[in-house]
Amino acid sequence: MIDFGPADGLPGFDVAVIGAGVVGCALARAFTLAGARVVVLEKAVDVLDGASKGNSAILHTGFDAPERSVELACIREGYQLYHEVREPLGLPLVRAGAMVLAWTEDEAAHLPALMAQALANGVTDVEALTHAQARALEPALAESVKAGFRVPGEHLIDPWSAAHGYLAQALANGAVLLRQAEVLAGRRSGGVWHLATTAGAVQADLVINAAGLWGDEVDRRVTGASWFTIKPRKGQFVVYDKTAAALAGHILLPVPTNITKGIVVCRTAFGNLLVGPTAEDQEDREHATVDRETLQALIRRGCEILPALAGHEVTAVYAGLRPATEEKEYRIRADLAEGYFCVGGIRSTGLSAALGIAAHVLRMAGRDDVPLSDPEWPVMPNISVDGDRDWQRQGHGGIVCHCELVTRREVEAALTGPMAAGSLAGLKRRTRATMGRCQGFYCSAELARLTEGRLVQPMLDAATPRVAE
Repeated sequence: MIDFGPADGLPGFDVAVIGAGVVGCALARAFTLAGARVVVLEKAVDVLDGASKGNSAILHTGFDAPERSVELACIREGYQLYHEVREPLGLPLVRAGAMVLAWTEDEAAHLPALMAQALANGVTDVEALTHAQARALEPALAESVKAGFRVPGEHLIDPWSAAHGYLAQALANGAVLLRQAEVLAGRRSGGVWHLATTAGAVQADLVINAAGLWGDEVDRRVTGASWFTIKPRKGQFVVYDKTAAALAGHILLPVPTNITKGIVVCRTAFGNLLVGPTAEDQEDREHATVDRETLQALIRRGCEILPALAGHEVTAVYAGLRPATEEKEYRIRADLAEGYFCVGGIRSTGLSAALGIAAHVLRMAGRDDVPLSDPEWPVMPNISVDGDRDWQRQGHGGIVCHCELVTRREVEAALTGPMAAGSLAGLKRRTRATMGRCQGFYCSAELARLTEGRLVQPMLDAATPRVAE
């Protein structure tokens, strides 16, 4: 029998955000700063544990987004807002620029239309490139490149610190985070939502469903029906050792298709080189396995684009899931009379658009809360290769993970506070411990000692990546 309350020790909230992915974190921040009392409900032991944990970490301009779409509007606003908040929140930005490259005559024939789309989308600084110009900008490119164009405003960011920063600011200004709080059912009574969760009952005036891969299921649990269906799309990635990063200064993009943006080759904010993702539809919403055949195909494609990659080692492989739906457009819908928002179908551009989506939903809600006049701005620890790192400062307690130069002080900080890591995966996303060249071979024992009794999901219970034969 479902228990709707009353909640044990919890006050009523103005807004309940379901899902602590990057969009949920941005929504929590926006509504908190606007003066609302916010609770974030996350079913996992840690935040960013769904679609947001695996992506290519590009801050997009929206040059190739559908014209006049909600997605384009949210990307453009999110892009601007990220530039506004990144310094006070301590978030990195690698000003890489992108190159859209054609490798066949047919792809080259599509370049003028793509450039026209970029101009229509307000990205006016694109520059056409001949074969010679592309090779001059990126000497490591294969000779077979036909032509392309440059998009200077495309940049690289740290995907996890961004979302952590959004949520940290919400929590610092009064929001509440409940983990292991899977929403089981909802009932609206007297103008208030009563949510039954695995962490107890929660009451809120407004409910925002930002449950990502489970958005349609949460729709059904809360309202009794869903107007869209999640169709998980898997993307596999190959990560090269840091020595490979010197081969590509720009984000190297293919000519996109109607299904996918295609295989990207780019540096990461952490100093590696990334090749991916694939676009594979599947039914499973929880497991994103990697398979050798696809990974080998990614490696071959990477070497076709940058032949010198053949001389560099692969450090890691991983896969992520995107919450695709029947339509390419975002599935954002409001029922103001019932106090319910659904923010679904946020696929590969969610990281870039998150702050814009939050601003869009906040305007749609039309609440009359009093915005915070002097909000707290917590500063996120830097784990990117740009800027100072903790190992360069005195008193860090020694380096625990030598591949990624993670200090004991950084690990301790990640294990404390209102957003403390709940799992090894969460600790990785906060510090990059075990994510370097040795993949935890040398530091796992010390990390197990430091985290003993402090993680909700102990290290010995953490699942290892599964490789399909």
